Amino acid sequence: MAWKTVKIGSFLKERRDRFKPEEANTLDLKRIKKIDFQGRIHVIDHKPTKTSMILVKKGDLVISGINVEKGALSVYEEDEDALATIHYSSYEYDKNQVDIEYLKWFLKSRTFQNIVKEQAGGGIKTELKAKKFLPLKIKLPGLDAQIDIARKIDNVAAEINDLSETNNHNQTLLIQLRQTILQEAVQGKLVPQDTNDEPAGELLKRIEAEKEKLITEGKIKKQNPLPPIAEDEVPYKLPQGWEWTNIQNISYQVTDGEHATPARIDIKEIPLATAKNVRDGYLDITVTDFVSNKTAKKCWNRCKPQHNDILMVCVGATTGRLCVIKNPPDIVLVRSVALIRPMSPYIQSEYLSIVLKSSLGQSQIWGNVKQSAQPCLYLNKINRINIPCPCTNEQKRIVAKVDQLMNLCDDLETRLNQSKKDSEMLMQAVLHEAFS
Repeated sequence: MAWKTVKIGSFLKERRDRFKPEEANTLDLKRIKKIDFQGRIHVIDHKPTKTSMILVKKGDLVISGINVEKGALSVYEEDEDALATIHYSSYEYDKNQVDIEYLKWFLKSRTFQNIVKEQAGGGIKTELKAKKFLPLKIKLPGLDAQIDIARKIDNVAAEINDLSETNNHNQTLLIQLRQTILQEAVQGKLVPQDTNDEPAGELLKRIEAEKEKLITEGKIKKQNPLPPIAEDEVPYKLPQGWEWTNIQNISYQVTDGEHATPARIDIKEIPLATAKNVRDGYLDITVTDFVSNKTAKKCWNRCKPQHNDILMVCVGATTGRLCVIKNPPDIVLVRSVALIRPMSPYIQSEYLSIVLKSSLGQSQIWGNVKQSAQPCLYLNKINRINIPCPCTNEQKRIVAKVDQLMNLCDDLETRLNQSKKDSEMLMQAVLHEAFS
């Protein structure tokens, strides 16, 4: 097989039609919104632009200068011309010199990435414009050989794609499995009941007496009682010995912290946790604002997290995401995070977090979110979230079982992620073999 060293510009020609924003807005042409990593072009109707645009015609090879190595390139097949931002490039190609399917596979290969690094500098992450792209020298076989290579890659890629679809399907099933575990837990179906356990009604009476004592001692504030849970608010029948209650009844306090203003950039005393710091299951304060010690001390009693507190996002798109705090540092919360302090040791924080993460909890959270500029879940709505309450011992058994099953899910997820990586490595190995 004879391979020739040629410049990409010998078989590709950049379409150089450019339009300033005011001119582009008069053309009434569709617009390329994106090219996804499967090589599909997504086109939207004309919309005004404030940036310069390029012209794309039917049959052009369109390349994303930023994501070409991930597969963001395709041939535009629609009859009507389109526009694209200057982050794309559009090329006519010589069908007598290059098979376009061969070229698309080549541009996704590490062989091509290495050529860019060696000849253009800056690496593939640098936006690949025509002035750097077209002068690149590559080794190109004859046209018949290109077609044969592309056909073989397509055959292997189809099998790898089937494996990827299976992995994606299994990933979806795993998400459903996790949610099923949580829902079975809060319906009392995950662990057997123990007839020796006390009824949850007795537990709730002791919690009520403990709260009255704390109110008398001035340690917590008296709250207006919430109305009893109506029959139509009960989504399912609980096991014998369980009771429906709400977050207010089983918590020392529920607060959204202080709207503290971050300190000057040179003052880094007390981390200020916000919604971005509350991750799924843990608190991440590696990147955060800070407040001064003086500001923090003003609201210690109200919003300083303690061991086993639950932090839950209550403003924005991630409302309902939560974690249980373990061995907390000194942190002040702002209003985008709710602090829920369960009545310990009667109510296990991990059990309450299971309820809140389950479909039962999430449906109540999002069913009570106020939709405005940003979704917002107010404290009075958090207090009213209905909780299926078993006795303390059963809470502990449920938490242990959920942990065990979630660990198994984590193992499955690790295997799925490895399978995805193996598929990607296999595809790159095929491309390496084809273009070496």
